[in-house]
Amino acid sequence: MKRLKTILTLGLVLLISVGINAQTSKQKKIIKDAEIAKTTLIEKDNGLKKFFNNAAGYVIFPNVGKGGLIVGGASGNGAVYDHGKLVGMADLKKINIGLQAGGQAFIEVIFFETAKELKNFQESNYEFSADASAVALKSGVSVNAEYKNGVAVFTLPKAGLMADASVGGQKFTYNAL
Repeated sequence: MKRLKTILTLGLVLLISVGINAQTSKQKKIIKDAEIAKTTLIEKDNGLKKFFNNAAGYVIFPNVGKGGLIVGGASGNGAVYDHGKLVGMADLKKINIGLQAGGQAFIEVIFFETAKELKNFQESNYEFSADASAVALKSGVSVNAEYKNGVAVFTLPKAGLMADASVGGQKFTYNAL
């Protein structure tokens, strides 16, 4: 009986450790990049600490690529956090049409004010419409930023140049870890 308990305990430990390490190498890279992006965002605007500390959850897309010539799009992968704890991965897709030309890479972080908004995102029922807007980060800009409909979005350009006066929306999908 004692031997059976030992085997079951070792089996449980193995299952737990496999579950913890079940992330793909792509997911591990995204998570690492998200951690670096969080540090970069806070360095750029220290006021974001209050959002990271007080939000019910957030998703960080550390490498969003955007490009277009009249018709454009953007995509990126991110890490989702519930009160600072990693809980899943997300994909961002955007298609738009209008006056635009060029390409750009940026960091995007979406903060959810309450558990209700985070849950809605996790149920993959989340979409930004054309009237949603993100705050482009400059030092100190987050001090006066507020949630709009329970969500606050910040972007930080990394590289590229893009002229954009387009209409479109962002669609997200969520996958729990």
